[in-house]
Amino acid sequence: MLRRLLILAFSFLAIAPVAAQSLQRDIPQSAAEVTLSYAPAVKRATPAVVNVYASRVERRARNPLFDDPVFQQFFGGAPRDRTAQSLGSGVIVDASGLVVTNHHVIEGMTDVKVALSDRREYEADIVLRDPRTDLAVLRLRGAGPFPVLELGDSDALEVGDLVLAIGNPFGVGQTVTHGIVSALARTQVGISDYGFFIQTDAAINPGNSGGALIDMKARLVGINSAIYSKSGGSIGIGFAIPVNMVRIVVASAKGGADQVKRAWIGATLQPVTQEVAESLSLARPAGALVSDLVANGPASEAGLRKGDVIVSVDKQAVDDPESFGYRIGTKPLGAVVALSVIRSGKTIAVPLKLTMAPEQPPREAATISGRSPFEGAHVVNISPATQEEFAVEAFREGVIVTGVEESSTAASWLRKGDVILAINNTKINRTNDLKTIAGTRQSFWKVSVGRAGQVLTTILGG
Repeated sequence: MLRRLLILAFSFLAIAPVAAQSLQRDIPQSAAEVTLSYAPAVKRATPAVVNVYASRVERRARNPLFDDPVFQQFFGGAPRDRTAQSLGSGVIVDASGLVVTNHHVIEGMTDVKVALSDRREYEADIVLRDPRTDLAVLRLRGAGPFPVLELGDSDALEVGDLVLAIGNPFGVGQTVTHGIVSALARTQVGISDYGFFIQTDAAINPGNSGGALIDMKARLVGINSAIYSKSGGSIGIGFAIPVNMVRIVVASAKGGADQVKRAWIGATLQPVTQEVAESLSLARPAGALVSDLVANGPASEAGLRKGDVIVSVDKQAVDDPESFGYRIGTKPLGAVVALSVIRSGKTIAVPLKLTMAPEQPPREAATISGRSPFEGAHVVNISPATQEEFAVEAFREGVIVTGVEESSTAASWLRKGDVILAINNTKINRTNDLKTIAGTRQSFWKVSVGRAGQVLTTILGG
């Protein structure tokens, strides 16, 4: 027993200097190390991060009864108009005054003000709205140059990298929080159509939407967009839109476009499940399975076939259809991308040229009037272009609802992005078909509508 204790003692003495040496390395050895700070990155970035205040006036319906003196005596005057407000953050990305923020910050708003970190305030115009990526671009009404945040490369990020989130949480003023990149390529989050996010544990709270996620060189790597929370506050699970997607949206705004034009491949993709992977003898359930092709579309002409599994775009891995959509969405129109495809157990290369979706047939926009359930609906013909624009790729027939007028009959049951497929078992292929049938008297209306990839059928009174 004594011999064993001596061995343990000598073992401890042997490792003690090493442990002490390791401990010594962790202690700051100079004044410079003691004062290490995020401050230099923060000082470079914060002048370009702004507060965004958006609003709109909601007009109350006016009834002539409100003008009756007796009514006013007992019930007061007419209801006052209400002002709806939204608060968020933004990032100046061009010295001329272009500001990127989240689309949901300014959605439905008409008046926008932007406050800089030095308290200067400017009116701003909404240059571009892109609900598919949940991004929007504003332009400050003022003379530049304005401070700008340099754009980084979100593809260069790695899990574990340090990041800072800058924004205006709860309206308390510009705030900086720190954390790491918790995960990359987060899909199935359900925030936008292009679901491909940077996940971070840097505290993000309401009001941070549209703010900056920066790296340690003060470069923008993402736009903070959402959090996972049961309480409404941060629990360390936040999501940011990668800056490589932001770059495409900003380029469209700089080019004078009011919407982003994206590539169309003419193919339907679905996830690779474990069962599909086993049936195709794949090593793991990952990739985007080609389940359908449009005749003479870009994918078909490139040589893709049904049953192919796309596993990478320009050597960037593709784990599901969402990540494929993101990779294609960050490429410019006219580019040729290299797809890596698994076919019959072999990996082949397929070059795909990115072209804009054709608007054929023409959209023939129409507004439905008269007494019918469709009164007040704005509709267009379905085409590859309108399918992409309104995110209704699941439907190839029908007419798309592009909007509904307030207080109209259609507003009570139709939504923007709905696809009207059939009425009383008659297919609706063009906007003129809808106008014709909506102009007739019906004892009832049996309507089939495509919504969120599903077909809903309802019966409305005549």
